[in-house]
Amino acid sequence: MAQRIGKSRPQKGRGKAKKENEKSGSYSKFYKKDTKKSGQSSDKADRPAAAPAPKQRQKVEYSGFDKDGYMRLNKYIAKSGICSRREADKLIATGVITVNGTLTAEMGFKVHRSDRVVMDGQLLTAEKLHYILLNKPKGFITTTDDPQERRTVMTLIDKATDDRVYPVGRLDMKTTGLLLFTNDGDIAKKLTHPKHRVRKVYQVGLDKPLTKNDMQKIIDGLTLEDGEIIVDKVAYVEGQDNKKEIGIQIHSGRNRIVRRIFEHLGYEVLRLDRVVFAGLTKKDLPRGKWRWLSTKEVDFLKMI
Repeated sequence: MAQRIGKSRPQKGRGKAKKENEKSGSYSKFYKKDTKKSGQSSDKADRPAAAPAPKQRQKVEYSGFDKDGYMRLNKYIAKSGICSRREADKLIATGVITVNGTLTAEMGFKVHRSDRVVMDGQLLTAEKLHYILLNKPKGFITTTDDPQERRTVMTLIDKATDDRVYPVGRLDMKTTGLLLFTNDGDIAKKLTHPKHRVRKVYQVGLDKPLTKNDMQKIIDGLTLEDGEIIVDKVAYVEGQDNKKEIGIQIHSGRNRIVRRIFEHLGYEVLRLDRVVFAGLTKKDLPRGKWRWLSTKEVDFLKMI
């Protein structure tokens, strides 16, 4: 069983003390997995070819046009992948969108699937929406194109679709785990905006045991160079007696935030694996492989 931290600092009221205790509960309470296997990470395990292909789910696509072939202009622009629907409203209002050569600034305007929609000379196409989940291995950078010609995550999903899709957020080259790709501008914006507090769970492998005192510091909140960071939960991983394997749940999307939390306290992060993202998990998804989201998963993301 996971080891709980020692006594928390004195709290005013039972409610606050209970909240602190919930932050340091068992790792399995906010992520269930085979921790014995998860603790045996290696470079070999991170190679895409090392794991068998998962059973593919049915591809989920959304056209967005009604039965008569019409769609609201802001939705059409968002589906082209360049921005969210709210940002599309701003583009329409500024008068940079033309439909069949005519300037259109009317909110609520509907376009037909046969119409030609252009923004600043660029033809926009309302592509079918795709949702792809990748279990990212080490050694790939999260970008659609790299001037230094390093390996990008796009090469891992290049056979999924010919349409343009983009990674939602990013994982650095050394970080493994869940990465979502889509051309749905609304969902991408929602999942990366701080106000939606999207849940992310990481398993962290440290160079030395995390002390109870330092775990309490993480629970209480740390002040980093870019401001205070409060985690949702943190715990020792069950089945790991050396206290080097830590589970941490956060909602912040700040750059390298998990690594910086532990580096701030003098630890080196040897392994960092994102095991949950917005309710999506790595179940039946080997490292280096991808799958389509199910209809149920897509509908859940739309409700966030």
